[in-house]
Amino acid sequence: MKLKLKIWRQLNANTPGKLVDYQLEGVEEDMSFLEMLDYLNEKLILSDERPVEFDHDCREGICGTCGLFINGRAHGPLAGTSTCQLHMRSFSDGDTIYIEPFRGGAFKVTRDLKIDRSAFDRIIMAGGFISTPVGDAPEANAIPITHDEAESAFDSAACIGCGACVATCKNGSAALFTSAKITHLAKLPQGKAEAQQRALGMIAQMDAEGFGHCSNTKACQVECPQEISVTNIDRMNWEFNKAKVLK
Repeated sequence: MKLKLKIWRQLNANTPGKLVDYQLEGVEEDMSFLEMLDYLNEKLILSDERPVEFDHDCREGICGTCGLFINGRAHGPLAGTSTCQLHMRSFSDGDTIYIEPFRGGAFKVTRDLKIDRSAFDRIIMAGGFISTPVGDAPEANAIPITHDEAESAFDSAACIGCGACVATCKNGSAALFTSAKITHLAKLPQGKAEAQQRALGMIAQMDAEGFGHCSNTKACQVECPQEISVTNIDRMNWEFNKAKVLK
């Protein structure tokens, strides 16, 4: 397979970037998208050129670090698929592929396709946890919760924090990410004790980071690789309003 790649190259956060053209031959359809970039980098290194920098870790669709804008869509053309799980069989010989970093809200490009997602970490630090004694795990039946409640909480907890929701949103909102973390714990008995503090703290931190406001376009849900529902945003708003009343 022969491809024409248009890749965003940027030396650092303080210098302007631009799309640079690359011709790549010998791409196999069974390569993942990141393996294709590895293949390109091997050729660039052999030519004494600076390789393209991009984020990745597990390459199993779990860690959320590999997010790229591919042909104008977060994570590429397939629904419910992260960049590392996208394969080159989704493209055709002779295609032109535009590859850019996620942008929006508090996300800043640090080099090439790498972005700074530390704003998400600070939102989690503001309340995305429970305070509990350490030690042995409690007996499974000691905390009463129905199967449906557990499954619903797990659906919210499936968020991998990739940032596709922010990059896709026209306002650069982090509402889907933040709401998934708030809702996950609000649905569990362990999270109820700090629910008010959590909602107030995480939303305040989200605003402080410079993310935009949600205008309910639902684009975030469409592009989320884990298909996190926007109903989490409804629950977040309810938890926030309840906390403000009871404060």
